[in-house]
Amino acid sequence: MATEIKMPRFGMTMKQGKLAKWHKQEGDTVEKGDPLFEVETEKITNTVQSVASGILFQIVIQTGETVPVGAVLAVVAAEGETPERIEGVKVGEVEDVEAAPAGKAAPAKAEAPAEKKYVPASPAAKRLAKELGVDLSSVAGTGKEGRVTEEDVKKFHEEGPPPPKITPVAAEMAKQSGLDPATIVGTGEGGKITKEDVERAIAAPPAAPGAPPGPPKSVPFTGMRRAIADNMHASLQNSAQLTLTTEVDVTEMVRFRDLLREEYSKDESVRISYNDIIIYTVAKVLKRFPYMNSTLVGEEILLHDRVDIGMAVALPDGLIVPKVRNADRKGILEIGKEARELAKKAREGALSMDEVTDGTFTISNMSMLGVDAFTPIINPPEVAILGVGRVVEKPGVKNGRIEIRSYMTLSLTIDHRVVDGAPGGEFLQSLARHLEQPALLNA
Repeated sequence: MATEIKMPRFGMTMKQGKLAKWHKQEGDTVEKGDPLFEVETEKITNTVQSVASGILFQIVIQTGETVPVGAVLAVVAAEGETPERIEGVKVGEVEDVEAAPAGKAAPAKAEAPAEKKYVPASPAAKRLAKELGVDLSSVAGTGKEGRVTEEDVKKFHEEGPPPPKITPVAAEMAKQSGLDPATIVGTGEGGKITKEDVERAIAAPPAAPGAPPGPPKSVPFTGMRRAIADNMHASLQNSAQLTLTTEVDVTEMVRFRDLLREEYSKDESVRISYNDIIIYTVAKVLKRFPYMNSTLVGEEILLHDRVDIGMAVALPDGLIVPKVRNADRKGILEIGKEARELAKKAREGALSMDEVTDGTFTISNMSMLGVDAFTPIINPPEVAILGVGRVVEKPGVKNGRIEIRSYMTLSLTIDHRVVDGAPGGEFLQSLARHLEQPALLNA
């Protein structure tokens, strides 16, 4: 019996996915559990395994297409079976599938040199072209079915080649770099010059001293960068976001971190950071403010018993948010170790879908970039996100005396549809008090 392979759902908020790659072709034999295709979401790219054994009878959705969750991507049939072929996008119920994090992309295959194409031409045109040194492939034929005539060769020799066909983007890039399009070999349809052809022409010769600056580099707005853009834009469009900020005296938190580091200085596996303490503190405080630890899904606000905190990790091509699961049930040392492991896996592209989906609250820490305060954007369907700025030393008043203290700015963005400003402010002040006095965490 034939089996329909469908677009899986990774996380409760996923509505669609992009078919990034097929590992098999129509007619190939597949076994249950074989890597079958890759799906690109706003989180990561996932390799999905086949849920059935047989022959890949039909690929319904081609590479690069984006379809809704549950859409039929392919059909696996038994050998000799010929089920009815599917036309267009067919959406059914979502099925659970196994997915593994995609490894590092395989290096691109070197392009094979282009074969010299056959040019239909009359014998007289060929003889004349040889005598005059004219490349027949550059001559536009006016004869029957595009055949190059002797007159075409003469005209080409006397008047020169016609203006090259070039895409608008390539033309602008060539203009800015001072390149003559006539000197660029086009690899597009009908010899049209593409932006890739211009980029190759720019990269080929080394820039001479005093040469004009090259054109802007063209980077495809796809993949993780496009997914992040879509997600962030949708977040701002579909929620009422309000950011509250407060400056916190974290002198005691700094001392607490230093004390922990001194206590475990001989244990190389323990490296406590400010971020570990903040995750630990946020998890404890969230239990007292259930609406801050909720998600808005459809027409329902889901108040979660678990506290799964996302920690934003910057990557060369974007941002990813792995989750520290059940953070409210873990100690600082355990959170610190798990946070380092998740950050390492994120940079190696080894995170699983379970590690990046279905969080309840997110922390974005930009202190290492020297940022004091910013307006973090909520990661839907969560209803709040905390922005953490750098720790700075400056004069402050303590017990009526001026002394050097450590300060940090916290920026809390809330979805005003779910959380009002007053409870949001109460949460922020409670968090500030616990960071100012870490001893309160055990109270």
